[in-house]
Amino acid sequence: MKTSSRPNLHVILVHYPVVSKNGDIIASAVTNLDLHDIARAAKSYGVRSFHVVTPVRDQLELVDKIVSHWVSGAGAAYNPQRGEALSIIRVGESFEAALTDIAADENGYPKTIVTSARKRANSLQMNVLRDMIWEGGSYALVLGTAWGLTDDFMNQADYLLEPICGPTDYNHLSVRSAAAILLDRLLGK
Repeated sequence: MKTSSRPNLHVILVHYPVVSKNGDIIASAVTNLDLHDIARAAKSYGVRSFHVVTPVRDQLELVDKIVSHWVSGAGAAYNPQRGEALSIIRVGESFEAALTDIAADENGYPKTIVTSARKRANSLQMNVLRDMIWEGGSYALVLGTAWGLTDDFMNQADYLLEPICGPTDYNHLSVRSAAAILLDRLLGK
């Protein structure tokens, strides 16, 4: 049962702590494509905000520069629709800062849902999460970059979402592709 025409869902893209292909805990680089593509998908599906998390000062400044170009700079006049999508981006140094920002807007902290390409025990099924989102409450869908979120990070979440699986054994989607698929499955008509 839908209680609202717009879900109370936020997306958080985490660049730290994530895992490298060698299994090391790293801070991955922010990419321009991820910002644009995830923001456009999030805006299309009615997501409330899109938070980009990185502790790297240069990366924080890069995100601010890209967003301001499209929201209030020369890009705003060139492509207003792009600016509208990127206007939902928020940037911060930590996951906790993103949650605090969401809590200030929502009068409380959201339930966190982490994602992984690996199958894990006790994963929440997509259709169950879809129903939860549409029934109400505030949720944050957390996506990891590089080779995914660390185990310690995932263990602290409220829910772990089942992975996106295709018909082959290959399962290494770009984060922007995974975001688009997840948003469609969770919020699509």
